[in-house]
Amino acid sequence: MPRVSWHNFTGGLVTTTLASRYDLQKFGTFLQACTNVIPNIHGDIERRPGMEYIATLSGCAYLLPFQFSSAPEDNFILAFQCSCTIVYCGTNGCCVGCVVGCTHPYCMNHLCEVDYAQVADVVYFAHCCYPLYKLSRTDKSNASGYCWCMQCVALNQSLCAPSTPTVTATCGMVCGCCDWNSQLGCYNCCYCCEYTMHLCSCLGYKVSAVDCDGIESLPSCARCITFRYPTDWVAGDHVTVCWSCVSGACEYNIYRDSAGYYGLIGVACGCTCTRFVDENYEPDMTVTPKENWNPFESNNNPCSVTFHHQRLTIGGTKDAPSSFYMSRTGDFESFRKSRPLQDDDPVEYMVSSNAVDDIHWMASFGSLFLGTSGAEYTADSSGAAITPSDVRINTQSYWGSKNLKPLIIGSAILHEQRLGSHIREIAYNWEIDGYAGNDLSLLAPELVEGHKITQWAYQQSPGSNIWIVRDDGVLLCLTYMREQNIYAWSKHTTKGRVISVCVLCGESEDILWLVVARQVNGQEKYFLERMHLRLQEDEDVTDSFYVDSGVVITNSNRATTVCGACHLCGETVSVLNVGSPEGEQIVGVNGSITLQYAPSGKVVIGLPYDSIISPLPIETDTQQAGSTTGMHRAYGKTTIRFHRSLGGQYAATKQGDLGREDFWEDAEYYDIPYLPEYWGEPCKLFTGDIDVVLPSGQDTDTSIILKQSQPLPFRITSITTNVDFGETP
Repeated sequence: MPRVSWHNFTGGLVTTTLASRYDLQKFGTFLQACTNVIPNIHGDIERRPGMEYIATLSGCAYLLPFQFSSAPEDNFILAFQCSCTIVYCGTNGCCVGCVVGCTHPYCMNHLCEVDYAQVADVVYFAHCCYPLYKLSRTDKSNASGYCWCMQCVALNQSLCAPSTPTVTATCGMVCGCCDWNSQLGCYNCCYCCEYTMHLCSCLGYKVSAVDCDGIESLPSCARCITFRYPTDWVAGDHVTVCWSCVSGACEYNIYRDSAGYYGLIGVACGCTCTRFVDENYEPDMTVTPKENWNPFESNNNPCSVTFHHQRLTIGGTKDAPSSFYMSRTGDFESFRKSRPLQDDDPVEYMVSSNAVDDIHWMASFGSLFLGTSGAEYTADSSGAAITPSDVRINTQSYWGSKNLKPLIIGSAILHEQRLGSHIREIAYNWEIDGYAGNDLSLLAPELVEGHKITQWAYQQSPGSNIWIVRDDGVLLCLTYMREQNIYAWSKHTTKGRVISVCVLCGESEDILWLVVARQVNGQEKYFLERMHLRLQEDEDVTDSFYVDSGVVITNSNRATTVCGACHLCGETVSVLNVGSPEGEQIVGVNGSITLQYAPSGKVVIGLPYDSIISPLPIETDTQQAGSTTGMHRAYGKTTIRFHRSLGGQYAATKQGDLGREDFWEDAEYYDIPYLPEYWGEPCKLFTGDIDVVLPSGQDTDTSIILKQSQPLPFRITSITTNVDFGETP
């Protein structure tokens, strides 16, 4: 009997149509069942942590992260509900307030399509059915915490423009014989008999106000004066410009016209300085007054928003779906233009293609990436940054994209393909000197085909996992590490439907937050929950948390009755009492349960869930009989190597189980045997090998099933077995 081993599970869940593709290099890592377990990047596989109950919501909600920095105390959860937005603390899940100002305008079925981009304390939201909105966090106004406000974005806001200035010209070449001829617009002068008449031109001046943040107002109306052209000025010639004070101004910019354009000639500093003397300063034509421009008027709402090269970048509007717009550099809500155009002016560009490709998402990734309905593009320039006169569009692929916000992970961008049937990556390929990528759902297409992905979030630590919400409430996980060619799928179910997810930075690892709809005592309720931290190496079995919608109760007085699970009244729950499972109980009307024994310590109560692992049947080419496909096989001694695990069961699949959904439910299971270190003491977390004998018959497609139903950890590093191949039928 040859001895074979499954020691790498990074192939993850695959379609059972690959059961005969043992020619694939990764075939030995594939699983036919991978439910409520996470394939790790090192090759092992472990049970996913449970979901910790945080709060009961008033209705369905959609989560978005607010991440100011990597510090956990600066991160918050925005829970968009039907008529309000609730803010929760990212460390303990406590409600820290409601967003004031206006209630968010979005319908619940549109929230999953809302794009967003954050800069510091402001988050911008875009959807083609609504104007551009923003949510702002202001400084702590009182002891209750920050003030949160959501409002419609009003572009091009600034100080009021100064009133039309007064302009006075003073001639420095004046003698007793000189007098001003207002009809001719000149001086009748006999100064040293050098000139008999000095013809003059019309000079125009404008003034703008600048606030303390450097935001400039629109210019005043021009004030013109007839005077000698600046090239004819002599010593003493000057023009005095005066204007009225503008509230909130810290300085003023003064402009003079030159060949039809206005250029900066000086700055008057100070809020009370409202006078400037032009002594023939040369106009700087690279700094000119601004003119209002709003490309989003008349309900021309955008569907995508991001930041690129210090500009707010907006694209995919209703009237111009293949165009994108970029704000002024460093002034995100200003789309004012200069005349003539300057490099820091707003940008407008339409992506040209054989068809009108609607922009569905944008991402800043060196270049500006544009995901459209028909292709993926990059927008860059021949210089250091995109300018109004320097934009280059290059096609990278023709897969097409949906309007799911992309994920930027390491050196790749992940996006959903146009018809929603595949997840693709975009990464730079040195061989083609361009961007290319893999279809990450190729090995498990049934997980996404026929379904809509409503939201996803990336959990970088501890396992580089992408959590994906399907439209039917199923939660998927993709363990992804491109440099190691790892993309392993797993399926995660719970007693309810997952509605929304988001990830925030935690103290030791990233935290996955969820909104879950659950049927509790016949009524649908919406819970805010978070996935518990994974069991650490220095923790013991009493720290295990492997229940959903669970709570931790400290039984300090050795009571036999404990309360604290009111949100699960009437539901059957699993109980872990100071590290020992007590089986299933029904929660009483007051949220209480009765313990079988009552030591002092930690009690974990929550909904049970099953974790299932089952590799594909072993297939290979043998020297004697050739291919093993279709041959009967039976398993002998099987060695399972665990890491800090306890509990669990094993079984063997039957003839006909291959390809059958939920084939593990009616299997005949046997307990995995554990022994305490000393007789009479409870079992501790076990690391090492345990031998079992599979009850398998001579079937052609039999395999092993490992199951964990108790609220205990379960981590497998390898499965090794003796297999006996028999005759073909």
